[in-house]
Amino acid sequence: MSDLLRLRDVHVTFPGGSKSTVVRAVDGVDLAVAAGEVLALVGESGCGKTTLIRSILGLEPIASGSVEFDGEPVTGSRRALRDLRRRVQMIFQDPSGALNPRQTIYEAVAEGIRIHGVPGREVDLVADALSRAGLRPAERYMSRYPHEVSGGQRQRVLIAGAMVLQPQLLLADEPVASLDASIRGEILALMRSLVDDTGISIVAVTHDLGLAWNIADRIAVMYLGRIVEIGGAEEVLADPQHPYTKALLSVVPEADRMEQQILVGETPDPAAIPGGCRFHPRCPVVASGEAERLGILDQCLGVDPALVDTAPDRAVACHLTVTRGG
Repeated sequence: MSDLLRLRDVHVTFPGGSKSTVVRAVDGVDLAVAAGEVLALVGESGCGKTTLIRSILGLEPIASGSVEFDGEPVTGSRRALRDLRRRVQMIFQDPSGALNPRQTIYEAVAEGIRIHGVPGREVDLVADALSRAGLRPAERYMSRYPHEVSGGQRQRVLIAGAMVLQPQLLLADEPVASLDASIRGEILALMRSLVDDTGISIVAVTHDLGLAWNIADRIAVMYLGRIVEIGGAEEVLADPQHPYTKALLSVVPEADRMEQQILVGETPDPAAIPGGCRFHPRCPVVASGEAERLGILDQCLGVDPALVDTAPDRAVACHLTVTRGG
């Protein structure tokens, strides 16, 4: 599969609390997404996942690095961003907040058609998009307002509003986090069916590896602004190689064979990223003394590890993995 989206050494920074402080929200990310692929971007809150996908659409300015979409560099010009935002659509976490309560469902879905001048009979395009999103018959929902339907149905309206533009890529920011557990599986199944039926690509941001378990082809694990592990979903979930990935996976019910690992402390402040491996203050390998026994403690404390290929289509940023040969 060819790459639809490619990020090269992307940095996104914000001013900190003082003039000399810089918040390194995204701190050198290289990432590729193939056509027809679902990539799950996984990590705790505050690790930079949402900032990263917002930067793709120009919603957060990139300090350095580059973004390419469909083989072309993405520039900051208004015309280029307008074109990109038709081909790349974003689905937000909270459908109640993302939908205008004064707009009917028909108006919410039709808005993108009008902005981008999509050819075709508007009512037919809206009806088809609602039907694809599982709101059938579409006519039953068109005149309703967001408060008149369930949370799961509001999320389907957002999906319909994105798909009506026939995009090539969906950026889904915690797409099921606000939904009841009974509805999450239905929305994930819908998203997977859109990929299978249309060939669209999806980048799904989540803190929950269980979501990745159900939908993703590949998983990229993000910690404190950087990718620390990436690979095929089955490989990452069956054999996590970074201690952070292992800790995230240990609390997923599907991974009941793993010993649960409780991470100490919160994600560090991106305005004060630790030296050495950025994960070392919370790393079980360091805390248990294993890093010292293996003779890699100085590296963990003093050398920022790069992503290293450990197998075809698999890479990890961890001194322990390199020491053990992948």
